[in-house]
Amino acid sequence: QVQLVESGGGLVQAGGSLRLSCAGSGSTFSIYDMGWYRQAPGKQRELVADISSGGSTRYADSVKGRFTISRDNAKNTVYLQMNSLKPEDTAVYYCNAVRRRVGVSLWGQGTQVNVSS
Repeated sequence: QVQLVESGGGLVQAGGSLRLSCAGSGSTFSIYDMGWYRQAPGKQRELVADISSGGSTRYADSVKGRFTISRDNAKNTVYLQMNSLKPEDTAVYYCNAVRRRVGVSLWGQGTQVNVSS
């Protein structure tokens, strides 16, 4: 199975940018649908964006036009480019790898993003 390690979080001012990376181990990375989720204090984990094994993308309405998800299967890595960050984007961001047909869902440890006003 793939193991996931996120990086790229940190503290940024409102209006700034960050790029999160999620590196996966294993040779089967390309067959997983990948997603970025986030969880703010006191709130449920929510989907931010996902990208299928075929490259189709979806975004939460709150991040459309500001965030871009992409993947590089040669590097076993999925990215989340976050622009025009807002304080409400502050959360722990988690990478998810899923193979729905076989019921596999894997999570990284999370990376903290803090956006100051």
